[in-house]
Amino acid sequence: MTAQTVADHLLERLREWDVEYVFAFPGDGINGILAAWGRAENRPQFVQSRHEEMSAFEAVGYAKFTGRLGVCMATSGPGAIHLLNGLYDAKLDHVPVVAIVGQTNRSAMGGSYQQEVDLLSLFKDVAGAYVQMVTVPEQLPNVLDRAIRIALAERAPTAIIIPADVQELEYSAPTHAFKMVPSSLGIDWPTTAPDDDAIRRAAGILNAGRKVAILAGSGARDAREQLQQVADILGAGVAKALLGKDVLSDELPYVTGSIGLLGTRPSYEMMRECDTLLTIGSSFPYTQFMPGFGQARAVQIDLDAKYIGMRYPYEVNLVGDAATTLRALIPHLHRKEDRSWREGIEAGVARWWQTMEAEAMVEADPINPMRLFSELSSRLPHDAIVTADSGSAANWYARQLKFRGDMRGSLSGNLASMGPGVPYGIGAKFASPGRPVIVFAGDGAMQMNGLAELITIKHYWREWADPRLIVAVLHNDDLNQVTWEMRAMQGAPKFTESQQLPDVDYAGFAASLGLLAISVDKPDQVGPAWDRALAADRPALLDVRCDPDVPPIPPHATFEQMKDAAQSLVKGDPDRWGVIKEGVKTKLQEFLPHKDA
Repeated sequence: MTAQTVADHLLERLREWDVEYVFAFPGDGINGILAAWGRAENRPQFVQSRHEEMSAFEAVGYAKFTGRLGVCMATSGPGAIHLLNGLYDAKLDHVPVVAIVGQTNRSAMGGSYQQEVDLLSLFKDVAGAYVQMVTVPEQLPNVLDRAIRIALAERAPTAIIIPADVQELEYSAPTHAFKMVPSSLGIDWPTTAPDDDAIRRAAGILNAGRKVAILAGSGARDAREQLQQVADILGAGVAKALLGKDVLSDELPYVTGSIGLLGTRPSYEMMRECDTLLTIGSSFPYTQFMPGFGQARAVQIDLDAKYIGMRYPYEVNLVGDAATTLRALIPHLHRKEDRSWREGIEAGVARWWQTMEAEAMVEADPINPMRLFSELSSRLPHDAIVTADSGSAANWYARQLKFRGDMRGSLSGNLASMGPGVPYGIGAKFASPGRPVIVFAGDGAMQMNGLAELITIKHYWREWADPRLIVAVLHNDDLNQVTWEMRAMQGAPKFTESQQLPDVDYAGFAASLGLLAISVDKPDQVGPAWDRALAADRPALLDVRCDPDVPPIPPHATFEQMKDAAQSLVKGDPDRWGVIKEGVKTKLQEFLPHKDA
């Protein structure tokens, strides 16, 4: 019988931690581990991306949509470097991911050897919660177990580095001896409950308020029932941070939707007018969209004490699990008999959805991008998972899609990186192979890396119980979000040399891979295209010709501000007349009479 190597034991230990997938790309710095994978009959499954950055994003997507650990792996030097962006995405969105990377042989370290990079220094920031190098076999189980536990406990990326020669050493377990560190498997989590006195003080603030607003983030996802109960008792409206879009159904009449630059007018107005704020599981950073300082008394609930008391002058900061804390709070709350605040919020929400529908139907050349999202919204399967890339797609994802039932959705929240839409979708399919997944990506993100990752979809889709992974490309030949940011923030016209993209046949590329490819260049084709893709027996790509001049108008923009922005465009923006025309038509929908309004 062949002796077990360190690499063999690494894969065995991952299996014992119930790791099912490792998102990775090969290289000679991890050849010992790859050889062990062959002996382990591909358990856990090696999921091969086209680029290590995509491996990291796929691990993040998997972790986001399962609540479990994501694992990615890369070779030494350039492979390890490529993981960084995806790992920063995990760090900033508080997602547990373990990165396993190779390194040159110990005998070569410090000798300026090929692909030698100081990986401990390189990973020190992104994996600051825990990064360690394995230099002897007896060290492995403790280092791996700690990396996993700390990633889960801190909801953060961690990293372990294994030199190539160590991977091939015969494994020897740590012993009961001096300077040995034995380890063990498993972890049982406590339920973190808040202090009783703090609960009573928080209840006193919420009971005293007449106009209560709730801000819910991704940390409230497992407290849906309690969140709805608290909102009902307090007669409150609920705004959702972007990463919390799937926390509560958008069909609830008091859910005001997203908050911030990508948010809704009802969320903006609720925060401007409330006298009390309850924040649950969110560290939403844009304080200008929260109540004015001194306007509202406030309470925060968060599981992580490192993020409590941030962003706003909260009077009571409750550290605890969201569901447990809300359950403790509910008996102390008094039902608001005056429901006028709630009724006003619900009227505003109803009008907002009518406005969104009207804006989506505004004529454009050739297709209004909002229509792509609006037509899907009513067609979304109840168990769909939706991902969006950074860019203008994130605007319409935030505002136009009505989430309901068990739908899930996410994007790169705090890092706002370009490129994670398609790999998130792949991670979601491995997380839930029986659920349909829809990805929205701009053509800039597709050219950056989405096209290559369609090859990964081709490679694996037949393994998925439900083969539907639909990638919708907003094809406008423009890096549209930055174009609009230049106009709005710099008062500068579009700089064509940086913003214009080469025209690409995205549908043609998808068709060459055997995927269902649908080209859409007329508004009345959008709905049928979604029907066809949702009924397909394979992954699909929708290549949708969108008008780049349709503006992503923030919720606080007034008609006067729109006119001022239009005047600045006349300075020389090559698309100025299309922008002005579409902006006026879109903003006008907020002021036109609506049915039942």
